[in-house]
Amino acid sequence: MQRLLQWLEYPIHALLWLGMLAAVFMMFHVSADVVGRTVFNHPLEGTTEMVSAYYMVAVSYLPWAWIARNDAHIRVETFTAFASPRFIKWLDLIVKIVTAIGVAFFVWRATLRAIQTMNSGEVWQAGTQYLIIWPSRWVLPLAGGLMVLYLIVRIAADVAAAVRR
Repeated sequence: MQRLLQWLEYPIHALLWLGMLAAVFMMFHVSADVVGRTVFNHPLEGTTEMVSAYYMVAVSYLPWAWIARNDAHIRVETFTAFASPRFIKWLDLIVKIVTAIGVAFFVWRATLRAIQTMNSGEVWQAGTQYLIIWPSRWVLPLAGGLMVLYLIVRIAADVAAAVRR
């Protein structure tokens, strides 16, 4: 299990870096649009569409597996502050299982939507141009799929470690 978890580090970090790169590109794109609008009275066409269809999707979803890998999800520890370490370990395992099931459902629906938009050739009108949108729909199944894969391997590793004790 540990070997598989180590192997998953590469795609997890690659998606994290792609998400951060998308944030940098978004910053430059929006800045160029603001400069164009305020200084030259000529904004860049399609900035809003590009930001909402590509940059924000990448920034929001690509780091999902990294968040799961680092157990960096939001936690509310009101009820577990005084719980035993054993109870917390089992609760964490249950949360991972529920999360994997929920994200797997999300990935399934997102994949169906990505196939549908790819087949229809989804585009958005951006000023006087059309922006092809359907490729960005595949970010959700990719990022969510990697997260589910990581969680499944992690669950198996946690269960194997618990059984050994």
